[in-house]
Amino acid sequence: MKNLLYRLLAFSFLFLALIAFKGDDDPFNAILKKLVAYSTKYPHEKLYLHLDKPYYAVGDDVWFKAYATNSNAKGLSLISKIVYVELIDEKDSLKIQLKLPLMNGVSWGNIKIADTLAEGNYRIRAYTNYMRNFGTDFFYDKTIKIGNSISNKVFTKTSYKFSKENNLNNVDATIHFEDKNGLPYRENEISYEIQFDDKTKTAGKSKTDLDGNAEVHFTKNHANTQGYILTTLNLPNRNKVVKSIPIRATSNQVDVQFLPESGVLLEDLPQRIAVKAVNSSGRGEDVVGVILDGNGKVVNTFQTSHLGMGSFITNVQPNQAYTALIKFKDGSEKEFKFPETQKIGHALAVDETDAETLKLKILSSANAVNGEEVKLVVQQNGSIAHVIKAKITKQLVVTSLGRDKLSPGINQITLFSGDNQPIAERLIFSKQQTDQFKIDLNIDSVASGKKNKSVFNFRALADDKPAVGSFSISIANTTKLKADENNESNIFSNLLLSSDLAGYIEEPNYYFLNNDAKTNRDLDNLMLTQGWSRFVWKDVINDVFPNITYVPEYSSIISGQIKKGNKPVVGGKVLLMAKESKGFVLDTVTDATGRFRFQNLLFKDSTKFIVQARTKDNDKKVTIILDRIPNQIVTKNKNAADVEVNVNEVLMQYIKANDTFFDEMRRLGLMDKGIKLNEVTIEGKKSLAPNSSNYNGAGVADYVLPGDKIKGCATWGCVWRQLPGVLVGKLDSPVLIRGQFGSSTLKGAAMLYVVDGIYPGTLDGLIPADIESVELLKTVALTTIYGMQGSGGVIVITTRKGMSTKYQAEGVISVNPKGITISKTFYSPQYDKPKELDINDTRSTVYWNPEVITDENGKGRFEFYNANEPGDYRMIMEGIDVSGHLARKVYTYSVK
Repeated sequence: MKNLLYRLLAFSFLFLALIAFKGDDDPFNAILKKLVAYSTKYPHEKLYLHLDKPYYAVGDDVWFKAYATNSNAKGLSLISKIVYVELIDEKDSLKIQLKLPLMNGVSWGNIKIADTLAEGNYRIRAYTNYMRNFGTDFFYDKTIKIGNSISNKVFTKTSYKFSKENNLNNVDATIHFEDKNGLPYRENEISYEIQFDDKTKTAGKSKTDLDGNAEVHFTKNHANTQGYILTTLNLPNRNKVVKSIPIRATSNQVDVQFLPESGVLLEDLPQRIAVKAVNSSGRGEDVVGVILDGNGKVVNTFQTSHLGMGSFITNVQPNQAYTALIKFKDGSEKEFKFPETQKIGHALAVDETDAETLKLKILSSANAVNGEEVKLVVQQNGSIAHVIKAKITKQLVVTSLGRDKLSPGINQITLFSGDNQPIAERLIFSKQQTDQFKIDLNIDSVASGKKNKSVFNFRALADDKPAVGSFSISIANTTKLKADENNESNIFSNLLLSSDLAGYIEEPNYYFLNNDAKTNRDLDNLMLTQGWSRFVWKDVINDVFPNITYVPEYSSIISGQIKKGNKPVVGGKVLLMAKESKGFVLDTVTDATGRFRFQNLLFKDSTKFIVQARTKDNDKKVTIILDRIPNQIVTKNKNAADVEVNVNEVLMQYIKANDTFFDEMRRLGLMDKGIKLNEVTIEGKKSLAPNSSNYNGAGVADYVLPGDKIKGCATWGCVWRQLPGVLVGKLDSPVLIRGQFGSSTLKGAAMLYVVDGIYPGTLDGLIPADIESVELLKTVALTTIYGMQGSGGVIVITTRKGMSTKYQAEGVISVNPKGITISKTFYSPQYDKPKELDINDTRSTVYWNPEVITDENGKGRFEFYNANEPGDYRMIMEGIDVSGHLARKVYTYSVK
């Protein structure tokens, strides 16, 4: 075996020609042209969010800046003009969705964490409508922890023990219950449910002991299912507190995989084998092991080096069945099957030991050395860096590739057979150009005193030239916020690494904190073991293209089709009116298929519109069919391994410190109204028509008749007689009295019915007992929004629980599309103003600014006042320039 290895390594380098792909007569050139066309037609957008801090508490704002990049343009994306940012709870339920404008590829905003949210693990997910075409694996999706001490009375800490019996996984959970001050809840009854896949599998009761601990036991026949323990703690005075506790694993099982470099394992050739060991909670676990041949002889030893990943070189001999014997950290051992081998074929290997060049090796089995011409393609997102052709006349073909030819981030090297089929593939990561963007920071004016003004001047340089770019700045007091550097948000690790890889990546920022040999070996092991699905060659070769269902959004659009019967209305007249803005009216006509479209709309969220349609002969008996873009579904959390079982315990120091800050904000009247502290009671006047669809606003009427006053009415005439200024006409129809409220009212004109936002034209089938409220609109100021058909007065009827859903509108429909979210401005005290000097400023995020721009000389500046607490203040600056260079600068200074 050694002699063969020496012979292979002794082969001199073959002459390999770098080729340009031109010439229509070469089938392989046609494939390369397909790749260029594919990547040009289907560019990928990526999204990264710079968050102001690593974790949060109820009452906080999540401040963020979004950076959208284009894989083809190598810079900020101009594909989409709208970005969605969502907060998702640990049960994969959407809690908050923001719709924000993307301005030249950047946007910013905030998510208010109200006290309606329980403590737990949440996800921040971001995407554009266009990104939905390529799958949720490539959305920005980060798990964050949110603690709660404002409205929380019960804090839990849970530990798990696992055992196995009769192929069942036994789980013993010990749950500790205590109050905010650490005092245990003693001898309290609890009930619990064990839930998997949102279904209760087991239920029971327990009781806390004198230390506040309760025991819960259950079994599970699958070790890799994650779920929840839903506990209800019974407190005095019949109070009950429900807590949801994550189950991250149900066993100590560790899965071990062996992955040949480039995906092919050939007999009798030295090849690198990657190892990946993952425990049942989804995190990497380091192991040691040996490789045994069919006779039980040890032929190799290995151990993982970082987060359960490692690699080793072995030579698999013909007619041998290999196994791996793995030893775990608890001392137990288990055998795993080794990958199957191929007797004939080619494999690819990359040697990254040299700092300046890569060695690319083509390995071939002896019976595959037949002189056929193979090809190597090095590319990133369709941008080809290198194409090499070589004839296989020996078992080892070696060439070198300068690292400067690679693009920053993941590069894909693919080996093609003589008949132009992809047969082996290898990912490599290039850090070579990630340091081209530099930030020169001037710290001469950084203050070290509390409430003193700090001024930062900086200069951005890309390739040693001034860089015009967009930057975001966060500064936090690390006394309160302990940074988890391996796992915090990082513009490099996201846009260059995790946005191109499928599946969970543990501690992605670890690979960018250092540029030493060990870190780079660990990064290469990640490339050998992580799933890749951003680009598949076979799809390009076979003309299998993405199904572009979701077009890039440039603005909000309201569109649809008008029909009369089953036929489209051609040349129909369509009006779009905003309910809150009486001057906002747009009109258009339908095309030959009856379709209409209002585009380039920008309006704030919760804006309500009315779409009114008529035929060209003013017939209102038409049907309006609005286009509906289905909402993006919430998929399972791919980063479930980041879920923390004991969130409040981990964040206790932080959330207690936040209480002091919230008390100060309340004293100053700056506390957000959505946060209700325990001692604050908010009372408001109850609306008589809380669920009304009145276009002027619920309850904004000349008169409101509540439902409890018409319960005894058997006829509609009984209802109308209770409305001032209204007479009962024929067939119990209401008529507004002429002249009583201005000359615009018409005697004898039928009043307009609006039932739950639609215009039924008749009340047949609806009875007064179904009514929650009736609003009377008589004055011109209130009826104008309903157009001419409301000139005789409008009666707005709201039914109980939507009883009117059986009615169909005639020519009018109400629509409430998702609008642009209006973001807040970060509160930053100005201590040169006397009125703010008495603030006890204990903010954890001392400063946040998403709008820092450098000038043509690459210069930028930001300033702020330090908070009123000492500590180490950690600044993180991130950004991107117009050429797509990424920047990140971390600086820490002390405040005394």
